[in-house]
Amino acid sequence: MVELAAEQVELLEGGALTVEQAIDNLHHSDLSLRYYAAWWLGKFQVRDPVAVSALIAALEDEDDRTELGGYPLRRNAARALGKLGDYSAIPALIRCLDCSDFYVREAAAQSLGTLGDPAGIEPLITLLSGDSTVAQPMPGTPHLVQPCEAIVEALGALNAVAAIDLIRPFLEHSVPRLQYAAARALYQLTREPVYGDRLVQALQGDDLQLRRVALSDLGAIGYLPAAAAIAQAATENSFKLFALKGLLEHEVRSTDSPVPSEAAIRVMHLMDDLL
Repeated sequence: MVELAAEQVELLEGGALTVEQAIDNLHHSDLSLRYYAAWWLGKFQVRDPVAVSALIAALEDEDDRTELGGYPLRRNAARALGKLGDYSAIPALIRCLDCSDFYVREAAAQSLGTLGDPAGIEPLITLLSGDSTVAQPMPGTPHLVQPCEAIVEALGALNAVAAIDLIRPFLEHSVPRLQYAAARALYQLTREPVYGDRLVQALQGDDLQLRRVALSDLGAIGYLPAAAAIAQAATENSFKLFALKGLLEHEVRSTDSPVPSEAAIRVMHLMDDLL
């Protein structure tokens, strides 16, 4: 059994689930317990081979199904597997890209991007380029035909340079979040400031939720020139701090020196001012 992190130990001592119980609950007759167990294993990043195997098996669950045909347990299992860092889940997650449930496909794409294995690139490109309807609204639903935002972000995270020409048209899509995802991915793939600057401009938008999304994207790509704009954005300090933390982490990883760079120090000062 894996060694538990301090947060997990605290939860267990508080009388909540144990790792063994969570794994057992993935096979419980009570569907709500299965759903919660999958979430719990991902939330507390239980990197146990038995947990991973149980979550992979849950990706094929047929019992927990909504009236509209959704698979809630599969969704949670796919999300959890992205947090556990085990490459053995990749083939099963790739198979999930063919699931009839939009949200399972979305969770699988996100997890493939998080896991970072290039094996996910070709299936994601295939899904995104399937036909002309992939980025069109799905009638009767609040989403597009395919989870394009998640796919584009995953391709950026996977350094899928072969997808650059496929992603670029999404900069002009009618859905702003998809535009931002495209700018985020294209910056990761090209390092051209024009794409980071586009996200900085989005911080001036009228919609608070979209400003939050732009902050998250800037933090995810570590776009250092955005630091001051992030600190001044018209959003809650918690969102700004999270984005600045992303910038700082990228800057620290990019240098070998044990001494913080001037850029890192500037970001830390901005964070101090927000606390």
